[in-house]
Amino acid sequence: MDHLIDEFLGQLALERGASANTLSAYRHDLAGYAAFLAERGVTRPDAVAREDVTAWVEVLQRSGLAPATVERRVAAAKSFHRFLVAESLATRQPTADLPLPSVPERLPDVVSIADMDRLLSRPFGDGPPGLRDRAILETLYGCGLRVSELVGLDVADVERSSRLVRVIGKGDKERAVPIGGAALLAIEEYLRDGRPRLRTAHGRTRPDASAMFLSTRGSRLTRQTVHRLVRRYGQLSGLELHPHTLRHSFATHLLEGGADLRVLQELLGHADISTTQVYTHVDRSHVVEEYLSTHPRARLR
Repeated sequence: MDHLIDEFLGQLALERGASANTLSAYRHDLAGYAAFLAERGVTRPDAVAREDVTAWVEVLQRSGLAPATVERRVAAAKSFHRFLVAESLATRQPTADLPLPSVPERLPDVVSIADMDRLLSRPFGDGPPGLRDRAILETLYGCGLRVSELVGLDVADVERSSRLVRVIGKGDKERAVPIGGAALLAIEEYLRDGRPRLRTAHGRTRPDASAMFLSTRGSRLTRQTVHRLVRRYGQLSGLELHPHTLRHSFATHLLEGGADLRVLQELLGHADISTTQVYTHVDRSHVVEEYLSTHPRARLR
């Protein structure tokens, strides 16, 4: 089914504007699905029976994969079969009405404001890597960016005069996110004293002239490198940290400060506000404290 998977991925890219990361995840998931079917002697879409699909789902659930991963792989298979029928590449849809595996609600990890202050107040060093790393952490937390959005930033995307960052999010949708305070100061210091020296690493100018965040070799930073450096600084501060933790903390702290949910949806680049609403459940103690401090009879015993 390899060529059919290629056609499906091509449709996702052209008609839905799926990102490279999304296409890579779909390819991996569907390759595993096709390999499972081949082991059962099934090599044509119309030969796939409902029993084959349910057997595959059972194998996934017993494999120790996270529930969210199982749900994503089943969703990929359902989308694939829908595409085949819609394009007249198959006549049967064995995944029709197949329920997605339930995923227990998991609230995002959040770092307290005090811990964030401790993390960002630590010494990073005055050299180019230290200036860059401080700017990365400040921007992830100050703007709530996904790590893919951060590494995709170009220097021109940060409009320092208007204090806005142009971000290309999921589905290649562009949004403008405010940047100010510590994050903007860290960016300006990095651009002045750090990035020029990284760009001319090893005595020659590197090709990534437009990229905001550069490696010590002068090339655009990768997502994997950002994950590693965030985790390392977290460990140095006694915190379990990854880039999404900073994004979750950004959202939670804004809500605690009184930000409107619709504004937060726009800042995070969520297509559906139901995705943003998970943050309303993160810190229930804050809700209780607000209730106790504002309701006229809440503290009566």
